Amino acid sequence: MNETQKLSLIKQNTEEILTEESLKQILKKKIPIAYCGYEISGPIHLGHFVTLTKLLDLQKVGFKLKILLADIHTILNKKKPEIEKWKKSLKAIGIKADFILGSDFQFKPEYHLEVMALAQAITINRGLRSMQMLTRDIKNATISQIWYPLMQITDIKHLKVDVALGGLDQRKIHALGKDLMSTLNYEFTAIHTPLITSLKGPGQKMSSSIPGSNISITDSKETIERTVAKAYCPEKKSEDNPIMQITNLILFPHLNKIKVKRPLKFGGDVIYMTYQDLEKDYILGKLHPADLKNAVADSLEKLIAPIRKNF
Repeated sequence: MNETQKLSLIKQNTEEILTEESLKQILKKKIPIAYCGYEISGPIHLGHFVTLTKLLDLQKVGFKLKILLADIHTILNKKKPEIEKWKKSLKAIGIKADFILGSDFQFKPEYHLEVMALAQAITINRGLRSMQMLTRDIKNATISQIWYPLMQITDIKHLKVDVALGGLDQRKIHALGKDLMSTLNYEFTAIHTPLITSLKGPGQKMSSSIPGSNISITDSKETIERTVAKAYCPEKKSEDNPIMQITNLILFPHLNKIKVKRPLKFGGDVIYMTYQDLEKDYILGKLHPADLKNAVADSLEKLIAPIRKNF
């Protein structure tokens, strides 16, 4: 795979790269390093699968992967870490990475001196703004939650990575980090993936804390079918449509095809080999939301079933 092909795969289903030129330079390295960090409370869910899928793309193009199992960040955000379950689940998805706990390095004096240097370099308002996409109750954010983005930026340096990967909700933190590169004396490139709309409808992203908003790897086949059946899925519209987003960002990259089963009077079975073909038929009304939902529920079960037993 040449550099052009590598860049094309990385850019696929990517919302933003800060910056593409710096990424091109990183791709010239013998073994570039990318990382993504996860709060490890509760099971992996579909929202996580977007960045996990991009990690698999980075793995394919030769990146060494580091995954931060952010146990300390999880505690700072008032949640309980579940370390071993996450390790097993990530391995079952096919991620080959160095799994690093935040507690392995985040208590070292040199780490905290870096965090303090960042704290001196930014205002409280800027710190709060960096957390707006991550904390719903920003007006009542605690000091620990403002400390969170400073640690996340410092993690990038201490993990010695070239690329920081995250959903678009991480953009303000990464942008803050890039503004503070002179303070850190460290440079990195940020890659941001799209966010999937809540299954309840537009206006919010998927969230494991909102019932019916998401699907996790611990959900049974019946729960998946029931949740997908109730999901927001406007006819002939792909924009802000979580079912279409799941199809594009998760199912096609993992399964390579989607089979829609339906009676002959409604067109019979059809197999889509690309998202573009499926989207075209959906927008034209040739694929009904109910048939799409059934296909997505079946496909999600194929993807989740082998992983479910690990959590």
